[in-house]
Amino acid sequence: MMVGVTPPTNPPFESEDSLVTSPAAQSTEPPLPAPPTRRSAVMSASGLATSVLVALLTVLPAPFAIGGPGPTFDTLGDKDGVPLVSIDGAPTYDASGELRLTTVSVSRGGSELFTMGSVLGGYFSSHRYVLPEEYVFGDPDQEAEYDQQAQQDWITSQESASVSALEELGIPVPASIRVAGVQDDSNAQGLLETDDVLIAVDGTPIDTYKQMADAVATHEPGDTIGVTVMRGSQRIDESFPMLDSGDGAAVMGIWIDPTFDIPIDVSVQIDSVGGPSAGMMFSLGIMDKLTEKDELAGQHVAGTGTIDADGDVGPIGGIQFKLEGARDAGAEYFLAPIENCSEVLGHVSQGLSVFSVDNLDDAYNAVLSIGAGQTSQLPTC
Repeated sequence: MMVGVTPPTNPPFESEDSLVTSPAAQSTEPPLPAPPTRRSAVMSASGLATSVLVALLTVLPAPFAIGGPGPTFDTLGDKDGVPLVSIDGAPTYDASGELRLTTVSVSRGGSELFTMGSVLGGYFSSHRYVLPEEYVFGDPDQEAEYDQQAQQDWITSQESASVSALEELGIPVPASIRVAGVQDDSNAQGLLETDDVLIAVDGTPIDTYKQMADAVATHEPGDTIGVTVMRGSQRIDESFPMLDSGDGAAVMGIWIDPTFDIPIDVSVQIDSVGGPSAGMMFSLGIMDKLTEKDELAGQHVAGTGTIDADGDVGPIGGIQFKLEGARDAGAEYFLAPIENCSEVLGHVSQGLSVFSVDNLDDAYNAVLSIGAGQTSQLPTC
């Protein structure tokens, strides 16, 4: 609606001295409004300009990204009649209840038509976030790299979920553990080289990634660790002090690239999700399908968290929106990475119980406790 000044249609105003004051001669028409002052004219013009600007912002595309709760997917369910998670190479069992992975949905002005009105609505909403498009997606080159990395993380997450699930169930997954690089500050500099293959830690042969991770976990920062590698056809033994990861854990200061020989084939029927944050829920879904026990006993559980091949659960972004998506999907319980607990506080809807987990063992025990109706001892955020 436009606001303006309408010019008077009556003759120019007369002076007060010339007005007829006789009662019989007085006009029955209402008195004319006072002429606009300079201040009111300026305010009216400003109002007009503001109205025009608001109208333009309401219809013009906005270069922002709007994020909020995304869809959830039941890793035990179907999509278009096809199991969301399919397993070949091992017997599987039907399960009751739900194990839902949660997502954050992000739309952008460059690919979807939304306006400044949508941006302003999202900015003031507790159920959305609004950021400049380039802050989320970067420039075109960065966006291509982002999309490629998200898809790679998605694929790696599925592999890590399969490995960690099988190892948690006591099924070893053989791996070749190649050194992909040595950190500049590592004490392994000059001792280990790219493409070395680790075959033993502290004199004990390692055949799986988990064996290596468990051997490293027995050390404290500053401890000397012994490793045996194959460099081509040459067997080499080295030892060096370990570093502090920054959170008190001991690390060798090397990057590794494991190649797994997974004894089962897991396929996932989702092509609209990227990134690693669904890993933990994939692991739990695989474990549920591979075990005859009905862990959930009909309960609806949602969650989020990255997963490493050794079963470590890592933090993710946007957990407040994932909590909302879980509630909207009918979940009664939510599994959250322990590192995200500070972001969970204040965002838990009534009727949704949130339990914190640090690794896959924690998560699986939580599922068992939920199915058994014995949740009082589970850690919460």
